[in-house]
Amino acid sequence: MSINFKSIGLVVRSDMQARQEKVQQVVTALARHAAVSVHCLDFDEPLPGVSNVSLSELVEQAELVISLGGDGTLLTAARALADVETPLLGINLGRLGFLADVSFDDFESYLSAVMRGRYSVEERFLIEGHFYEGDKLVSTNVALNDIILHSYESASMIEYEISSGGVLIHIQRSDGVIVTTPTGSTAYALSGGGPIMHPSLNTLAIVPICPHTLSNRPIVLPADQPIEVRLGQDSLPAKVSFDGHSTTLVNQQNRVRITRYPKPLTLLHPEDYDYFQVLRAKLYWSANY
Repeated sequence: MSINFKSIGLVVRSDMQARQEKVQQVVTALARHAAVSVHCLDFDEPLPGVSNVSLSELVEQAELVISLGGDGTLLTAARALADVETPLLGINLGRLGFLADVSFDDFESYLSAVMRGRYSVEERFLIEGHFYEGDKLVSTNVALNDIILHSYESASMIEYEISSGGVLIHIQRSDGVIVTTPTGSTAYALSGGGPIMHPSLNTLAIVPICPHTLSNRPIVLPADQPIEVRLGQDSLPAKVSFDGHSTTLVNQQNRVRITRYPKPLTLLHPEDYDYFQVLRAKLYWSANY
């Protein structure tokens, strides 16, 4: 990987119009090192004084992509980078920030270190959802954290069957089910009682959302075996979402096949990055009460 990034793309979260001063501060710092282009999520009005481009243009132009926001902003950038080898780093202006692990207060010193080649590199795998109507493939989408089947109507359960490698695991009634990567295991799946999986593991976890039968617990499976989910014949309609976005309506004629995506995502971290230190800080482990 080149340490001389000549073009940097900045992906900015949707409420950054209210924080233009911080955005401008980041853009100014980046411009000292490379050409900068900016994509602002979810609004059309460009930020003044910067080169505003579409997300696809930014991915095409940038040798390094930086997300400015929280983990949601980084997830959007990650999905856009699924088919390229461009590295991604996150500056955290959100709340928890498991993935966007560079604080805004530290970003200038970290950026200087990155431009000198002082950073750690980590690969995370994505998953791909294949949406079928019968035997016809209708669409595909990717996710870094999770693919979730959930009830279409609030406060209602769905019935679904789930298999791995062509073998039935179970038929279940619940509010939904989360298929999570190790990266997503500290996100929604963690709230559902799922296990924390180290990001180096080649595994997926199936985490039921409020299951009707309390003996239905999360299951960890090898990521190399495809997971297939389909609704039961008596189930209410449902939706499938990818990292909380790109929602698709599902009925009994549909099935969703989930596989490991062939290309990894490259994340850049500070040189002293420590996954367990992140867990201790974010989850308040080892605290004195």
